[in-house]
Amino acid sequence: MDASIDEDVPLFAIAIAAELAGMHPQTLRQYDRLGLVVPGRTRGGSRRYSTRNIEQLREVARLSADGMSLPAISRVLLLEEQVHSLHRRVAELEGLLAAEREQRPGGRVFAAAATGSVVTLRAGTRLRRQTDVVLWRPGSMHPQAGEDDQR
Repeated sequence: MDASIDEDVPLFAIAIAAELAGMHPQTLRQYDRLGLVVPGRTRGGSRRYSTRNIEQLREVARLSADGMSLPAISRVLLLEEQVHSLHRRVAELEGLLAAEREQRPGGRVFAAAATGSVVTLRAGTRLRRQTDVVLWRPGSMHPQAGEDDQR
C-alpha cells in the first residue's frame, strides 16, 4: 500500500473491505465477533476497515489456506501487532534522539582523568595524551584510546 497513507485510518465499508480481501462480508463479521480482525466503527456503529485491517484479512486467508487454526492465527496477528507497536515506538524514540542530538551540537566528550575518574570535556578541548583517554562520545561507536580529534 502507499506509504503516505496512514494504514490505521478506517476508510472502507464492509462490502469494499470484503472485496479487497477476497472474502464474503459475513466472514468479516465473524472475524470481528471472534476478535480476529477488529475494524473501527463509525458513530452509527458501522464497521470501517483500514488498509492494515485489509492486510490482516489477507493474512488470515493465507494462514487459513495453509491449514492454521483460527486460535493460532489470532496468536500470530497478536504477535504481529506487538511487533508493529514496537516498530512505531522505536521510530518515535529515534526521532526524540535525533532532536536531542540537534539541540546539543558538538555533544559532550567523556574522558578518564589520571586518577581514573570520569570527566566531561567541552567539544573541541584538547586532551593531554599522558593523562587522559577518551572513553565515549555520542555518535562515535569505537573511539580510539588517546584520541584527541574532537570532531
